[in-house]
Amino acid sequence: MPNRRARNSGLSAHERPARLGRTLAQGVVTFRVKHGLPEPPLLLVTDRGQAQRPLEDILAAAFAAGCRWASLREKDLPRADQVALAKRLLPLARKAEATLTLHGDPALAREAGVDGVHLPSGANAAAARAALGAGALIGLSVHAGDDLQAIATADIDYLLAGPAFATESKPGYGPFFGTAGIAALARSTDLPVLAIGGIGPDNAADAMAAGAAGVAVMGGVMRAADPGAAVTALLRALGR
Repeated sequence: MPNRRARNSGLSAHERPARLGRTLAQGVVTFRVKHGLPEPPLLLVTDRGQAQRPLEDILAAAFAAGCRWASLREKDLPRADQVALAKRLLPLARKAEATLTLHGDPALAREAGVDGVHLPSGANAAAARAALGAGALIGLSVHAGDDLQAIATADIDYLLAGPAFATESKPGYGPFFGTAGIAALARSTDLPVLAIGGIGPDNAADAMAAGAAGVAVMGGVMRAADPGAAVTALLRALGR
């Protein structure tokens, strides 16, 4: 896995003090930031089921529009097919100097040679770090009501909070965070928090103003007739 730069805080990840606490509702949770996130702070998550074009075309358009981070989320595919798809997409990311991660299994991420893994809520981040090494970018999904004390670990680089808002991709899925929930989560951790679910140009800036370090999108770009234009609109909303 390629090495990624730590945040420019003047201290190494191991020197930075961790803040202490108990749960999202009760206070601050112990975390330690290892890596900075790709810039701009926009993560594109794939979904073949919603995609209006081949994923290669969508990612190429997104990277051309300025996105620099995508994650392959195609868990319905057989393991070998996930690896093969990741290996087809990886040259597009490398050409754009973008980060490519994989949602799901750290072993698949390692086999595919991508830059890291995004784990579902409750997954073993320490095992993922052991499998992928210090240079990998590792994230973890969190949902409203999750007990963050149970997942506090120095092996995570960022949290993906969702659903942030009501979302077409997963109708009825929730409860969603809203801006108040995003703000509470961001205050409770030293980790960067990305908001996902119902994110669009109309509310991306609201999520950031609430304390999110970035946003993640799936259906809004996957379903777009012009994925590049959709990414451009999101980046404009983020002030990029």
